[in-house]
Amino acid sequence: MKNCIYALMLVGLIWTIFPTPGMAIQQEEAPVFRTEVEVVNVICTVRHKNRYITDLTREDFEIFEDKTKQNIEYFAFESGEDAQSLNIVLLVDTSGSVKDKLRFEQLAADAFLEETLRPNKDLAAVVQFDSEINLVQDFTYDLRTLANSIEGVKAGGATKLYDAIFVAVDDLLRHEVGRKLLVILSDGADTQSLMKSDDAIQMAQRHDVMIFGIGVQGARARSDFGSLKKFAERTGGLFFNSKVSLEELRKAFSAINQAIKNQYSLGYISTNPARGDFREIKVKVKGRGLKVSHRRGYYAAGAG
Repeated sequence: MKNCIYALMLVGLIWTIFPTPGMAIQQEEAPVFRTEVEVVNVICTVRHKNRYITDLTREDFEIFEDKTKQNIEYFAFESGEDAQSLNIVLLVDTSGSVKDKLRFEQLAADAFLEETLRPNKDLAAVVQFDSEINLVQDFTYDLRTLANSIEGVKAGGATKLYDAIFVAVDDLLRHEVGRKLLVILSDGADTQSLMKSDDAIQMAQRHDVMIFGIGVQGARARSDFGSLKKFAERTGGLFFNSKVSLEELRKAFSAINQAIKNQYSLGYISTNPARGDFREIKVKVKGRGLKVSHRRGYYAAGAG
């Protein structure tokens, strides 16, 4: 019997879910009890040239919200088995413009998840997008299931990049606890989205999602790596140009893996009494020549 097809509707977007054997079934969420105190969590990495700095302490960091210094209440270096769980959505561009590079994407993505996910702790999901946005595999710990889902994606159609980011965050990542990452393989050239790029960025910022972009350009198609860079910069992630080769794709995924394993988590309780607006965040680190990557800001509770 053919697999059933479920349709999810969101602001005019259609997301078709193709169930696969072993697909995880989400259980009902437990009630969430909220207080008036909102802890702002900022994930960041610190580098000196191409080397990650891993021996910093709470005292080495300063964090500012709208240029007002905040007190760092919580601090952790997210490395090893004690690090917060990872929730990764792999967003694969399967439009016709990158069809000739799809096999490279599949091989590199499979190796990335195998090297990155910790057994029974980190989850990943796979979404493909072209003229439609398809959830190929829901969140699972199972590497074999993930590998099969990546292997099964097919290329063709236009590109709904901005819509895909919006839907992946809103329907998948916003519900998860821990570090939330969206890893995009695309040429960045959106041709058919209903959403604008700023809508996609805002959705990621609202739900603490870091975006990592890998630029993949087809043989005869135009690219827009600038949009992928913007997504990464605004959310605290990184962008890599794969230069359309399997080896460069593997290097890009390896770099993302290293960034994930060298993250600091900073938490503070905002002293800003206002609600319902965007707050700019700036993290500073003591020491010369150090570069900090982190999200540009967040939307306070009650933001419309």
